[in-house]
Amino acid sequence: MSDALIASQAPGGTDLSVPPGASGARQFWRRLRAQRAALVAAGVVALLVLVALAAPLLTAIEGQDPTTYHPDLIDSARGGVPVGSFGGISGEHWLGVEPQTGRDLFARLVYGARVSLGVALAATVVQIVIGVVVGVAAALGTRWVDQLLSRFTDIIVAMPLMIMSLALLAIVPSSFPRPVLVAGVIGLIAWGNIAKIVRAQTLTLKGLDYVSAARLSGWGTWRIARRELLPGLAAPVITYAAILIPQNITVEAALSFLGVGVKPPTPSWGQMLTAADVWYQAAPQYLLLPAGALFVTVLALTVLGDGVRTALDPRAASRLRVGTGRRREAKVASVASVTAAASVTTATSAASATSVASVTGASGESGASGASGASGESGGAARGGAS
Repeated sequence: MSDALIASQAPGGTDLSVPPGASGARQFWRRLRAQRAALVAAGVVALLVLVALAAPLLTAIEGQDPTTYHPDLIDSARGGVPVGSFGGISGEHWLGVEPQTGRDLFARLVYGARVSLGVALAATVVQIVIGVVVGVAAALGTRWVDQLLSRFTDIIVAMPLMIMSLALLAIVPSSFPRPVLVAGVIGLIAWGNIAKIVRAQTLTLKGLDYVSAARLSGWGTWRIARRELLPGLAAPVITYAAILIPQNITVEAALSFLGVGVKPPTPSWGQMLTAADVWYQAAPQYLLLPAGALFVTVLALTVLGDGVRTALDPRAASRLRVGTGRRREAKVASVASVTAAASVTTATSAASATSVASVTGASGESGASGASGASGESGGAARGGAS
């Protein structure tokens, strides 16, 4: 047992951070709440998801849409630069307008959040499903099945994601829905790493006692996988999924930036960056807004993924408690030392009082006995003289 785990437990072996009988969800929530950065990141992600879902409502409040051209809001004599200061920001266009086209930048930004987050989430789901199925099948199958699936997974991992995505997206007809196509391509190419993680974790779980007991009870392979192994795989799979989402957002933005991702007029942050590469001097907000949104989203998801990993890993949670709970431990130690000192002082005072009382009693007894002896002697002398 590690020192960190020993430090995080009471003498009786009880975890100090979670009350006895707490469910797994409560333990996870308590560990996640201990990380302020993860909570802030979760709030940012929730706000971004809310903005993406409420994009039609937000643009309706603004009174704009992401596809309508406004040629009167651009200066053709200057090459299509927006009219007005700060890219044409006004009460009707909250973040200004797009150069050359005059389309509302706020509307395209919030609708681009729907595409970027939706594509990343869909690609992550495809990766997780394929990776879990292949990893569990390889771990529970025969030796030949394991070898075949493992070598196929190695081939998938060795494939360059960007080059294969560029090749596949270039040959698909443009009539196919592009967001669905991008999500499918990313998911079908980048599932190798999660399959390796699931296979390794499944092989570890197979050797545990409760899995062996289920096998001896006569359960079939897939029943054991469904009832015993999949719950144990939840923590690493959720952790890796939280890390995959920001990676997929970056891949989608890169594909759109290269011109093979989401096609106009559908807005996407990567597509907006592609069109903004020649306007960073004349209209810098056209470049800074999608780049900033992409940066904040990836950063928040990365921090949240790291927090989820720490909350789901008991060893990491123990290290976190030891690292962040030193003040609490010092406070408890100081209170205990003060209490012990007070107890010692009280015991010392009681002992002193007892000794003083005993000394006083002894001196009283000696004085009384001396006085009685003296009186006896004087009385005897007097009786002798009289006789």
